[in-house]
Amino acid sequence: MKIKDLAAAIESFAPLSLQESYDNSGLVVGHPEDEVHSALLAVDVTEEVLDEAEREGCDIIITHHPIIFHPLKRLNSSNYVERCVERAIRRGIALYACHTNLDSTVGGMSWQVGSMMGLNDMSVLQPSAPGAETGFGVVGTLPRPESAMALMSRIKAIFDVGAIRYSDIPADDFMVQRVAICTGAGGSLIDDALRADADLYVTADLRYNDFMRGDSRMILADIGHFESEFCAIRILFDILSKKINTFAVRKSVNSRNPIHYLV
Repeated sequence: MKIKDLAAAIESFAPLSLQESYDNSGLVVGHPEDEVHSALLAVDVTEEVLDEAEREGCDIIITHHPIIFHPLKRLNSSNYVERCVERAIRRGIALYACHTNLDSTVGGMSWQVGSMMGLNDMSVLQPSAPGAETGFGVVGTLPRPESAMALMSRIKAIFDVGAIRYSDIPADDFMVQRVAICTGAGGSLIDDALRADADLYVTADLRYNDFMRGDSRMILADIGHFESEFCAIRILFDILSKKINTFAVRKSVNSRNPIHYLV
């Protein structure tokens, strides 16, 4: 299998044209014409993930986050990014990332999280253009109202969250039915969630003052960046398994949250 064919399968679902201007999705290390035989899927390229790729004979690593966000001025092993890129090149391991294009495509990251929560009637929260179906986040409804604490406990279990940071609950008897979601850092979509009349907004990387922006009518819940985006592995696995069912694809067992919780 050539890398360009593998990339085409992914990009038919999440076109690179959907990525943000700051992003670096696509083939990061390797050549489109190179042959690959086995892919390892992870959230990030790390030294532990590279260990696994070498051990399992995988010659391409496909991740959600690109290992290179900013131009590298040198490769001298001074940090983990340089070490990973150097090692991948030396070992002949290609690196491919599917980041904000996977966030923005229909059926992408937030859609997957919403499906895992059981949301119905989902639609995009912040369209990429007026009337567009693509964009960041989703909003949908639960089959029946749930109490805020019961729902957050369920979310904690579904996504294996170490701790949920959440804002004030508007009332003791407050029930949640309409839920907005943005995987990853979603502070910029708080106003969109309010306009969508969400009872709960689930996202990550919220700042202190963000928790005050629910306007006494919406709960904000920060479930963690990694936890909200771990589903990327499942999405990529499903894409490749359906489109190229003869190609070996492995879910990394070393794709782990860099954040630990003391509980």
